[in-house]
Amino acid sequence: MASDFASLRFARGAALFAIALACLAAGAEEKAARSSFSCMVNGKKVVSDRLIPECSNVEQRELNSDGSLKRIVKPTPTNDEREELEKKELEAKIKLSAYNDAVRRDRNLMQRFPDEATHRKAREKALDDAQISVKNSGARIALLEQERKKLEEERRFYDNERVKKPLPSGLKAKLDANDAALEAQRSLAQNAQAELVRINSNFDAELLRLKKLWGGAPAGSLGPLPDTRSPGATPAAGPVATKATPSS
Repeated sequence: MASDFASLRFARGAALFAIALACLAAGAEEKAARSSFSCMVNGKKVVSDRLIPECSNVEQRELNSDGSLKRIVKPTPTNDEREELEKKELEAKIKLSAYNDAVRRDRNLMQRFPDEATHRKAREKALDDAQISVKNSGARIALLEQERKKLEEERRFYDNERVKKPLPSGLKAKLDANDAALEAQRSLAQNAQAELVRINSNFDAELLRLKKLWGGAPAGSLGPLPDTRSPGATPAAGPVATKATPSS
């Protein structure tokens, strides 16, 4: 019985000792974690155990309990500074987005065109489609011009001083319709020719870029690829070798 009591007393003492050690350790950790803040206000040093509101517009130094520097707290930016910071952050995001887009486009470009022969075939196919439009417009213009000659001969009959008859409304309508059709077809032909130039410009720019990428230039390192795919885009500089139009 006495031995049990002694064991109980020993266990209680050990537990109390462990608790005391834990409290001491916690106190030491709290003291070690404790830091102070300091700054200069009107030439005087101000110290506090938390961030100092009066120093929000100046730099504050946070020190560890041993006096070593823990960090420097920058002053709260002004409205102008905040706007400038937001502007720079936006510019950085736009720049990063443009770079990522260039990387993606370069990789897609090399995947589509692993060599120059593949790129050349793609150019020829794109030109073939545009050449069909040029040929069709040319054939239609030739027919309309033949029709115009016949209509002009008929009109000259009424323009003759010996006949002196007004131009029939039906003939005038045919002449007006021919004028409108010719104008439309010539516009289509002009657009088709511009499309040939645009296609070649696009493939020229792509080929120049691909040669650099095939040569080892990292994807995205060449900047954005000039976009000449949409009508009205500025063609890339350089000679344009337009494929010859087949004779009709």
